[in-house]
This record gives sequence, C-alpha cells and structure tokens, in this order.
Amino acid sequence: MAANVPRRQFIKGATAAVAATAAAQALPASTANADPGGGQGKGHVEPTVKSPLTTNTGPGIDQYFDPSYNVVRGRVPESYHPWVANREDRILLYTRTAGPRHAHLGPALKAGINPALTPQNVLQNAMIKWMGEVGVQVDWTEDVSRLASISSSYKAVVFASTSRDVMWKHGTAVAPASAVDTTTGAHLDAAKTALRQYVRAGGGFVGIHNAFGTEYNWPWYEGLLGGANYYDHGNHQNGDVVVVNSDSSTDRIPKRWAFRDEWYNLVPFPTRVKFLLTVDESTVATKSRTHPGHGDFHPVSWCQYYDGGRAFLTTLGHDSDAWRDGSGYPSQEFFKQHIVKGVLSAMGTVPFCS
Repeated sequence: MAANVPRRQFIKGATAAVAATAAAQALPASTANADPGGGQGKGHVEPTVKSPLTTNTGPGIDQYFDPSYNVVRGRVPESYHPWVANREDRILLYTRTAGPRHAHLGPALKAGINPALTPQNVLQNAMIKWMGEVGVQVDWTEDVSRLASISSSYKAVVFASTSRDVMWKHGTAVAPASAVDTTTGAHLDAAKTALRQYVRAGGGFVGIHNAFGTEYNWPWYEGLLGGANYYDHGNHQNGDVVVVNSDSSTDRIPKRWAFRDEWYNLVPFPTRVKFLLTVDESTVATKSRTHPGHGDFHPVSWCQYYDGGRAFLTTLGHDSDAWRDGSGYPSQEFFKQHIVKGVLSAMGTVPFCS
C-alpha cells in the first residue's frame, strides 16, 4: 500500500485486510503484544497476515508482515538489514518545526548543517553534550534539504520535538515531477524518500516527545513510531514512571521514579513493540479534556525493528529543565540515562530491544 494513501482510505483498507485474515496463524509467542501490565489483555496476540515480501526481508519472517504499514516490524531482530557496514559514531539531530514549537528547542535554526546555537536551544545543546560524553558526535539541522541528502554513515537519525509537516520544502517542488501524490497532485518531498531508504538500509531512528506530533498524514512514519500517534495530553504535571521491561535504556535506573511531563495520550495505541516505560496513571491528577487516558497501561517509551532498521521511541521530555544537568528537575539523571542509552541502542552500539 502506498505511503501517500489518504488516512481514511488507508485505515479502511488496513482494517479490511486484518479482518479477512483474522483466522490466520497468530504471531509467535515471543512477539505477541501481551504487555506485562495487561494493557492489551492477557494472552492477546495479533493476527498474522502473509504478503509477498520485498527484497528487504529475509526468508521465514513473513509472519511479521504488518499490512497496515506494508512493512515487517515488531520484536523481530531477524528483520534487521545491515546494508551499510561502515557507519560512524555520529548521529543527525533534526528539530525542524512547522507548527507549535516547544520552548526547549529555542529559536529556529538557520539553514545548513550545524548552524550557530544559543543558550535557549536547550535540547540541541543537551544532546550534543550528552552524546559527546559517550563518544558520539552530533550533527544538527532544521534544513530539510540536509535531511533529503542524509548520509548513510550516520548510525541514527533523531527527530526531537519536531512538529507537523517537516519533510516538505514548503512552496517549492524538490522532488522530481514523476514523484506525485495521485490524490492531492502535490510533489512528494525527497526527504521522505531519503529517510525511508536510510531506515531500510539498517539505519537507526529515535523519536523524542513531539516527534509524535509530526507527519500525521504519512502512514509509513506512523508505523515507524510503533503504529502510534499523538492525540492529546493533560496538564504538565507529576507522575511516576515505571520500568516494565529490562533493556539497555532501562538498565541501572530505578523500577519507579518521579517525573513531570505532559503524559501524551496516543491514538492509535502502539502495537507489536517492546514496551519499556509506562506512567502510573494513578499518580497523574488530570488526564485531558477529551481523552480518558490509558488506564492501567500507559506507555511512554518503547522500541521495535521497522522496515529493516531500528527505532527507539519516547514521548517524554517536555520541560526544558529535563534537558539541563543539575537543574534539580525530578529524576533528571534517570531521564538523561534513558535518552542516551536509547540513542546508543538505536545506533547498535549497545544491545537493541533485546
């Protein structure tokens, strides 16, 4: 299914495909989406849908094919595609916004790679410092043309609090005339193709906070996020983060820690992923005006293999002080460790989604 199908038509088609194969063989138990908190219901498994495989998937893993996003995805390391063997210990940080801009991003950046930063660019400065402490170099940009020509030498691409449609060069056609959305007639942006091909070649992807408020109408990107999307949030408020699965990003941090965030509500709810952290909703005072919250199982971090690459995702990180060492923000050191190890895992430097 093409990635540019309108969302309503896309969901209808995906629903029909799943319904037509509901009696098919279930996913193996090792990949069943039965979370430890019971958020999917005990014994929940997802239907298997077989489809002709692309050259990007090896034999014997067709049961992991997801018809909703037309990819192999989930807790399936066999699907990883190590096409590029000589990647550097370097990541690309992308913070472009085409809608609301979080305060922790500071003023919009000038075009090009590694433009000048101000002290108000809190998240960018933090990522450069934090990853530098573990020997990883960071390039940063908000220039979509730089994303469109992304180097395969990066071990991971990080979308941090991006917003809305950040993969278009607005007002110009940067894709060839043949690359046209047959529904809208609009030219597809080269950055979308570049990101997708980067992931398919075994690249790592990290989505942080409002990366979930980005590219709503691109189904492939929604699948990259774990088959999830931002819906709304309640107040910026206290809550307890709970570790629900051990992984590189949760190693050596407490099983429960106090934090403050917006606690994003998600529609769709993530599927086929390895859940890492949740928020205990009994410790959150207000949910939102329109969403009832996720009850006993409200994930805030997870990971998955996706279309040949690796993806680490978290909705955490709203407050600027969460990105400032020594700020006194509750459990800031645990948040920092989770982010750094999560990025390293997507890079493949430490075990990923194991």
